[in-house]
Amino acid sequence: MAIELPSLRPARLMIGVLIALLLMLQWSIWFGAPDAFDALSLRAQIADQRIQNEGLSERNQALGAEVRDLKQGSEAVEERARSDLGMVRKDETFYQVVAPAPATGAAATASTSPPAATAATAPPERP
Repeated sequence: MAIELPSLRPARLMIGVLIALLLMLQWSIWFGAPDAFDALSLRAQIADQRIQNEGLSERNQALGAEVRDLKQGSEAVEERARSDLGMVRKDETFYQVVAPAPATGAAATASTSPPAATAATAPPERP
C-alpha cells in the first residue's frame, strides 16, 4: 500500500491569497487616503498648534488680569489714561522734557555732520 500525500495546490493557493490580501492592506495603510506620511505631518502640525495655543493662552490670561484691574479700581483706569491719552489731574503740572536742538553754525556742522552731497536739490514748493 502506498501512502498518498495531500495535494499542496490548495495550500499554495491559500498562501497566495493571504499574501495578496496582506499587500493590499499594507498598500492602503502606507499609500491610501490618510497614509502614514500624512500622519507624521499632522503630528508636526499638532505640535506647532499646541505651541501657538500656549502663547495665546498666556496672552488671554494677561488680558483677563487687565480687565479685572480695570473693573475693580480706578488706579488702572488712571494709569491707562495717563499713558495712552496723556491726561493729567487738575492739581498737577505737566512738564515735557525736550532734547536740545542740534547746534547751528559753520563750525558745528563741519565737525559733527558728514560731508553733504554735491547734487543740487530743488527747494520745497510753497502753497
